[in-house]
Amino acid sequence: MAKHIEEAVEAIVQEIVQDSNLEVVDVEYVKERDWYLRVYLDKEGGIEIDDCQRVSETLEQILDEKDLLTEAYILEVSSPGLDRVLKKARDFEREQGKAVDVTFYAPVDGKKTWVGTLTGYDPGKNAIVLDGEKELPLEKIAQVRLHIDF
Repeated sequence: MAKHIEEAVEAIVQEIVQDSNLEVVDVEYVKERDWYLRVYLDKEGGIEIDDCQRVSETLEQILDEKDLLTEAYILEVSSPGLDRVLKKARDFEREQGKAVDVTFYAPVDGKKTWVGTLTGYDPGKNAIVLDGEKELPLEKIAQVRLHIDF
């Protein structure tokens, strides 16, 4: 059910932002203590609060009209953050050359996490390449996140 809602909401948000410089990064519909519908947006130079507010108000109105969600939910529209999670092919292609933190479901070469430079994405093999040499299949990866040095 959640995947269907995420896809439907992403299509609605794509329509909302189509004539702007905003990009839909991700949509999540998750049950924590309450249901949360989270929409992550970005744009060149960074997202602003006014962008989030405009999309949130428009999306809320459309969702009320379509009655798509039957459960009570909390709507959040925000930036994906500096340490954004990379999930989609376009994420892996766009962020090449940047440092990433990779977390595995089970250890790979004795390590559960790796930090390296994302240097490639092979959709045919469904794998990313770190540091120009290490090919990592996405099915072994729990999460890829942009790395931040503190």
